Amino acid sequence: MKLVSFRHSGHATYGVVTDRGIVDAAPFGTSLGLTLKEALERGSLNALADLASSASDVLGWSDVELLPVIPDPQKILCVGINYLSHVQETGREVPDKPMLFARFADSQTAHDGSIVRPRASERLDFEGELAVVIGKRARHVKATDAFGVIAGYSCYNDGSIRDWQRHTSQFTPGKNFPQTGGFGPWLVTPDEVGDPSNLTLTTRLNGEVMQHATTDDLIFSVPHLIEYCSTFCTLLPGDVIITGTTGGVGAFREPPLWMKAGDVVEVEISQIGTLRNVVIDES
Repeated sequence: MKLVSFRHSGHATYGVVTDRGIVDAAPFGTSLGLTLKEALERGSLNALADLASSASDVLGWSDVELLPVIPDPQKILCVGINYLSHVQETGREVPDKPMLFARFADSQTAHDGSIVRPRASERLDFEGELAVVIGKRARHVKATDAFGVIAGYSCYNDGSIRDWQRHTSQFTPGKNFPQTGGFGPWLVTPDEVGDPSNLTLTTRLNGEVMQHATTDDLIFSVPHLIEYCSTFCTLLPGDVIITGTTGGVGAFREPPLWMKAGDVVEVEISQIGTLRNVVIDES
C-alpha cells in the first residue's frame, strides 16, 4: 500500500494511492484520524486499505497539494557517514557507532515541492537517502524485532548547506534551513518493499546520475539503527529515521557541484518510487 499526505479543500489529510487516483481518508476521520501520523498512532492503516479497495470517490493528482510524507513528525533522526562509499570519499574512518543529528519538521518539503537555496549560502548539496517511518511506540527494540515497528519506507533528499554544516563538528545548522529536505512521494508499506538492504538508490541532477548504490553498502543496517535509536529515546509513530547517503555528493566532486535555481533533483529508490524537486532561490 502507498500512502500520501496532502492538502485538499484547505485541509491537511492523507490517503491511499490506487490505480484510479487517491482515496481521501478524511471522510473516515472519526475512526482513522486526520493525518497520517494520527492514523499510525491509532493503528488504523489496515482499515484504510479495506476502505480504499471499495471506495468510489477518488481524487486526481492535480486536485491535491502534496505534503511531506509525515508533515509533523516529532523526531527526524538522520544518520551521517553510513555508506562505505561515502566514508571513502570523505576520507573519514569507518564509524564504530551511528553518527546522528536531527532535522526539524519545518525544514522539509514535499514531492514536486521546491527545495530552497537560502540567501546565506550558495553551497546547497544533494543527498539521496532511504527514509524509515516508525509505526509503533518503540523502546529498547532489538534488531531482530525491528521490522515489527516499521510503518514503511520513503525517499528523502537530505539537502545540506555545506558551509553551515561545517561551522562546527555538529551538523545541525547546515541541515535545517527551511525547505531543504525533500520527503516523498509517498510511504510504501513493508510488504511492498521487502528487504530494505536489497534496494537500489539513484540520485539524478538535471537528468544526470550523481549517486548510484545499493543499500547493502550501509554500514549500520535499518534494524541496527532502530535498536540503537530506541535505546536512547522512545520512537513514536510517525518518527522518521533517514539512513544516510552514498558516495557522489556535490561537495566531494572536483570541482564541487552545488545546486542552483532551476535545477531538478530526483531521488529514486527501487520498490518505492521517485522523489522530484525543483530548486529555487530564497525570496
